[in-house]
Amino acid sequence: MLVYPENALSQLEFDKIKSILLNNCQTPIGKELAEEMRIHTHQKYIQTALSQTQEYKFIKSANQYFPSDFVIDTRKDLKLLGIPGAQLTGEQWLLVRKLADHMHQVFRWFDAERKASYANLHEVIKDAYYEKQIIDSIDAIIDERGAVKDNASEDLAKIRTQLFKTRQTLKRVFEKVVSKLAKSGYTADIDESFSNGRRVVAVFSEYKRQVKGFFHGESDSRKTAFIEPEETIELNNEIYELEQDETREVQRILRALTAELAPYSALLLSYIQIVGTYDFIRAKALLAIDMNGNMPQLDNKASTHLINAYHPLLFLYNKVSGKKTVPVHLELDDAARILIISGPNAGGKTVSMKTLGLNQVMMQSGLLVPMSELSTMGIYKQLFIQLGDTQNLAFELSTYSSHLMHMKYFIENANGKTLFFIDELGSGSDPHLGGAFAEVILEELSHKHAQGIVTTHYLNLKVMANHNKGIVNGAMQFDEVKLEPLYQLVIGKPGSSYTFAIAERIGLPKHLINRARKLVDTHHFELDKLLNRTEQDLQLVQAERKELIKKIKENDTLKISLQKTLDKEKYYQQINLLKEQNRVAEEKFTYLKDMERKLKQIALDWKKSDKKEEVMKNLYQLLFKKNDAIVINKLAKKVDKNFKETKAPIIVGAMVKLKKNYQVGEVIEFKGKRAVVKVGQLPMSIDIEDLIVVEELATTETTQTKKKN
Repeated sequence: MLVYPENALSQLEFDKIKSILLNNCQTPIGKELAEEMRIHTHQKYIQTALSQTQEYKFIKSANQYFPSDFVIDTRKDLKLLGIPGAQLTGEQWLLVRKLADHMHQVFRWFDAERKASYANLHEVIKDAYYEKQIIDSIDAIIDERGAVKDNASEDLAKIRTQLFKTRQTLKRVFEKVVSKLAKSGYTADIDESFSNGRRVVAVFSEYKRQVKGFFHGESDSRKTAFIEPEETIELNNEIYELEQDETREVQRILRALTAELAPYSALLLSYIQIVGTYDFIRAKALLAIDMNGNMPQLDNKASTHLINAYHPLLFLYNKVSGKKTVPVHLELDDAARILIISGPNAGGKTVSMKTLGLNQVMMQSGLLVPMSELSTMGIYKQLFIQLGDTQNLAFELSTYSSHLMHMKYFIENANGKTLFFIDELGSGSDPHLGGAFAEVILEELSHKHAQGIVTTHYLNLKVMANHNKGIVNGAMQFDEVKLEPLYQLVIGKPGSSYTFAIAERIGLPKHLINRARKLVDTHHFELDKLLNRTEQDLQLVQAERKELIKKIKENDTLKISLQKTLDKEKYYQQINLLKEQNRVAEEKFTYLKDMERKLKQIALDWKKSDKKEEVMKNLYQLLFKKNDAIVINKLAKKVDKNFKETKAPIIVGAMVKLKKNYQVGEVIEFKGKRAVVKVGQLPMSIDIEDLIVVEELATTETTQTKKKN
């Protein structure tokens, strides 16, 4: 993207965004990518960069694991690997192994499902591959401490075995010599020490001539002399030679390993680049999470439709301080190319302008932006900015002269792919003349189909927007009652500067304000007053609209709640219906089981009884009774007519009435708390509590008659 002037990105504070991004990076390559971040104009690159950040953001937000623990820069070591005859140390090989193992984790992380879910992140490694031979070759030679293994070669194994044996022999001989000298009282307090890697005895200086061996020197106080006993000189020499042989063999093995893995130098360098790229994407994702960044819909043409867009730095600042940030809604396209924002000072005009500018630069750099994902952002190839005082003392240019120089560049170079921002267009000159030039400049930029935002206090520009195709008004809202800005941008109407309202707010004397009002052109004052009244009316309408929307939402909530209640009641009704159906089914099942039992008993009675008519009668009553209640009532009347209840005890042979079905039978026997009652030819087991002793009325009357006679 072509940016004008050179400090345009600093004016938009893009350098602060890069600084935050740098702090999020863990690797040197990640930091380099953040420093060198470019503003791109190719849709494919921007789309891929945004999608990669979006996918990594999802991973972090879902607390998923992604391999990102390797942060060491090994490029120098890997470049050395590619030089013929070079040799990497054991510690360097450990770093190479960690890098290869880290990449193994990355390749394993992208299983079939994740390749599909995180296709853009997988793009980073699509041209690379994991080479198992790298780790296998290193593990065969280097141990976990970075030392060459004993079995790295046969010669090294022999040398180290011999070295171990010789050192053990030296230890025994040396300890024997020290013990002998100690008994003689020659040794100093420290007994022994090392000099030039050789084991020496520490003896008192006055006895140094009594000890045979090689003199290595004295202590600073000259009280102690260090002597290598003659018994250990040959052993020390042998150890020294073996150590030299070991060093040469280790270096030979390391050179051989370096030569073996040299063909993988380019692959390993690509690994470290991949690690840095993922670190850079991770840093962008963390930034997006902090500022609630989202991925807008990308349009390859020059257009902008921002929904709930926030100024990134203002959002972060207010987030820390616990303040609310007011979002911006605005739209730029070929039909509405230039937005003229007017309103009071400190009302948010410049912030609204910078919100679009900074978000646009971030998006075209591959960063997610703090706005609704339903927003649409186009791609611009040129970015022109004119903010603040541009006085240039070096070229003896006044503020207005410098301003016109910038406008000249804008007009000469603007096209349909240009996005521009001009703060206080025409300021620094006579209001009437400056306003005239401002109109001409805007008309020319509009004719070139450039898109941008202009802030102004000039009334002629506000009027111009209503008569020129492609230019629209916008106003920053102001609460005239509380005399404070609302920081809300309203598209489609101009805004008042609230000059007199602000003067009253800061406490200027009223007589001065009234005198100033008289000096202002009547039409000019009336227009500003009309804008004030229009804006206040609009705020009232918006407040009523918000209240209406709130009540509609409450209505919807009540409707949903009522529907849930109805659904719940319907559910309970269905449950109760099912319970009732289950109860009826259970009763039917019980009835059928009882019927089955009675039929089996009747079948048994049929086989045993001689009175087949009685059995058939019982069968008929069982199968063909229409209404149990009617039958029971008839039985009750019949029994009450023929039998009388008594309080006699229930014994074997007693006549008893069944309380439930009013049948009468004879007690045959007792079984615990139940009695076996013979009803007709059918014996039945009944609870004693369900029985009442009865007497036949005919028998009672006959007995009473006999007594009278």
